[in-house]
Amino acid sequence: MEKLREREHDFSAKLRQKSVVERLRQYITWQRAVRRSDDRAELPPFGPVSINLDLTSACNFRCPHCVDSGIINTGEALSLDAIKQSIDTLQKKGLLSVILIGGGEPTVHRDFEEIVRFIRNRGLQVGIATNGSRLERVEAVADLLQEGDWLRLSLDAAREDTFHKSHRPAGGITLRGILRNAQRVKKANPKISLGYSYVIVWEGIHMGGHELASNVGEVPEAVEKAREYSFDYISFKPCLLRLEGSGKESLFDPPDPAREARVISGIRESLLEAQARSDPGMKILKSVNLQAMMDGKLHELKNQPVTCHSQFFRTVLAPSGIFHCPAFRGVPQGRIAGDDGYLDEEMFGRTQASLDASIRSFDARRECSVVVCFYHHVNWWIERFIESPRDVSEIEVVQDNNFFL
Repeated sequence: MEKLREREHDFSAKLRQKSVVERLRQYITWQRAVRRSDDRAELPPFGPVSINLDLTSACNFRCPHCVDSGIINTGEALSLDAIKQSIDTLQKKGLLSVILIGGGEPTVHRDFEEIVRFIRNRGLQVGIATNGSRLERVEAVADLLQEGDWLRLSLDAAREDTFHKSHRPAGGITLRGILRNAQRVKKANPKISLGYSYVIVWEGIHMGGHELASNVGEVPEAVEKAREYSFDYISFKPCLLRLEGSGKESLFDPPDPAREARVISGIRESLLEAQARSDPGMKILKSVNLQAMMDGKLHELKNQPVTCHSQFFRTVLAPSGIFHCPAFRGVPQGRIAGDDGYLDEEMFGRTQASLDASIRSFDARRECSVVVCFYHHVNWWIERFIESPRDVSEIEVVQDNNFFL
């Protein structure tokens, strides 16, 4: 059986894992029936494999480059009871992983520790994406986390001045302090996969009327910092923007080939130096869209099949509702239900009916034409299999390992 190793972004392999492959096969079979206009075709009775769980809209940083800046600090938060009920409902429908992320800072939710305990006690994989300001709360539940669970810190800098310009933290929070606390959490539980997240910002990016602080030159220093403070990996990704009007995430819009070439050249040079300063004990990861930038293939990631298949396998549960894609968090076209859409079997059924309609009617080729899609490859892999003559029994199974989508 094929093993899934070091393939964080290989979503088609994740969907072929032993615990997931049957719902992939049923989904493909359903899609084929829909395309034959079979009126009896019903969406397979599964929930998402993985969810982004946005605990709160509150955030104690004021990051100028935040792609979710338009939906944070609205005063909204999910209640502990609603979270527990939703997870219980979803686990009965096949939920395998929960990512605490997005739309706010998860560790400022008043019930953060209890939520992590609940998720882990249900045997679900858990990932925590945090700005690192409240790591004492993560440390309080660190002993519960198991191999495969992860903690990723959004740092985006290697120097204190850039960190403060990029995050505008309150209360005397420093990059060095966060790194020390992260190292302490890792020491408390070495099983945790500890990640240093770095959004690459280049000169000339403006948001909210202000130019963002460039950090391209600090990429090699960030690798050294990650290695020094016991991180397992550092993950680089490009700075995304929310387009005015549509609210969709995009990259280099409108296109400017000459500028793109200059930016990519600078990033490539920094990444090469960073690689030279790394060691075999720490991974350097590049996001799907950053790799596409390096390869000159951004245009390919903006070319989607008409159907977004990924929305069947992962969703976003946020205080403002349930969304079919992280890139459409807070965007009306991506909202399939209110925040109560997973509370019980009845509400789940209504949400699934809405998802069914979304899968059938949401035109990803049009709606995502400016979105540099993280799920581009898996969407096309599924699309091509649906249109092929191959039987679903031919889908090769991958050993269970990583259910984060």
